[in-house]
Amino acid sequence: MKRPRKYQLIIDFIKEQIGNGTWPVGSRLPSQRELAKRFAVNRSTVITALEELAAEGLVQGKSGAGTIVLNNTWSLMRSGPLINWNEQVRMGTHLASLSIVQAINKAESDQRLIQLSKGELSQELFPLREMKTVIQQAGEELSPFGYEDPKGYPALREEVSLYLRKKGIQAPPTSILIVSGALQALHLISIGLLKRGSTVFLENPSYLYTLSTFQSAGMKLKGIFTDDEGIQPKMIKEEAVSGNSVLYCHPTFHNPTGALMGSERRKELLKLAERMRLPIIEDDVYGDLWLDAPSPPPIKSFDREGNVLYLGSLSKSLAPGLRIGWLVGPEPVIDRLADLKMQTDYGSSSLSQRVASKWLVNGFYQEHLNKIRGELRRRREVLLSALETHLGDVAEWESPAGGFFIWVKINRDIPVAVLHSKAMAKGVLLNPGRMYSSNKLQYLRLSYANAPVDELIKGIVILETIIKDW
Repeated sequence: MKRPRKYQLIIDFIKEQIGNGTWPVGSRLPSQRELAKRFAVNRSTVITALEELAAEGLVQGKSGAGTIVLNNTWSLMRSGPLINWNEQVRMGTHLASLSIVQAINKAESDQRLIQLSKGELSQELFPLREMKTVIQQAGEELSPFGYEDPKGYPALREEVSLYLRKKGIQAPPTSILIVSGALQALHLISIGLLKRGSTVFLENPSYLYTLSTFQSAGMKLKGIFTDDEGIQPKMIKEEAVSGNSVLYCHPTFHNPTGALMGSERRKELLKLAERMRLPIIEDDVYGDLWLDAPSPPPIKSFDREGNVLYLGSLSKSLAPGLRIGWLVGPEPVIDRLADLKMQTDYGSSSLSQRVASKWLVNGFYQEHLNKIRGELRRRREVLLSALETHLGDVAEWESPAGGFFIWVKINRDIPVAVLHSKAMAKGVLLNPGRMYSSNKLQYLRLSYANAPVDELIKGIVILETIIKDW
């Protein structure tokens, strides 16, 4: 049997995607470069295939928009128009992520890239042996399970309560909601506690700018300038605060800057928020990842009026795939958000909650933290040393006391957007500062948590070459 020409394979593939509705009318096809790479052919072969599809009336090349699906085989036989899903997907109320965020999210699954962007522990640090043991223990005690209590698996909430007590937070299980990560907690807060037009005060820069959670719910983000301890309470003007305001802050190993807020600043911020009747959302997902000395107690530990909603998670310190986090707050708040969570997903995974409970109860979690702190400390020093050696004369940064990130300012004219794209072309993925703030254009967020140690050095060497050749 004669093998089809390579361009015919491309035609058949594209027709299949169009015919089964994966690429509906109005969709943009992958670029010629992507198709050529996928099928290991020259771009001229791809162009031949696209020209034949265009001759059949299925696709059309549009200047500046690539190649668009114009029809499918069924639409060519009917007189009425088809549903245009590409218009439909723009009608939803939840805003899309920034294009740069979408591109980076996609690229983070590319194993060929040096991942200086990922806020995730390296696979080398995944506690595989201990996880197998914990899952086996959970399995041996397993009984039939269905939907959980609206607030989460009671045994896990009890363990979280005991764990938080060590941080100075007095939170009975009834004031704890188990969530599928801190992002779900933010979503529940946005739809359950705030109304359209509310103002969310936050650090500038902030990870929250990479999300559309609050903006999609009709809220405004108001950035507050930071210093080396994070958000500055004196920059929050009382006249700007109303009954529709809330403060989101990330005081412990801030994302993206790595800043650590001291105890006195935390007390000052809480005191100001109480006086202004400004609720605080405290994001503490990196709180266990101190490297030099234990972090100051959370803001929530000083809260005696129920002013602080506290977010924690196992995603950064243990395994993001567990999808287990928690939200702590006054019981009426937790009751309200538990109801919304049930309407959203009817509870986080029962199996994951049981596994998480085992990690906390048997001491494995603390042992794991002790181990990864040493590994993260070593990786941080490797990246700091590489920065000093290769970028010391063109950039500046501070050494973080914990977490995953180093916030680097580039002191050369090269636009960071250009640096990002050139680095990507050379196999290095990093996060430009503009993701986190409109006025942090000459910054990069570099992660030492994910890439192998030798790749941390290699990635910085590549950045040096790009910057010095500019």
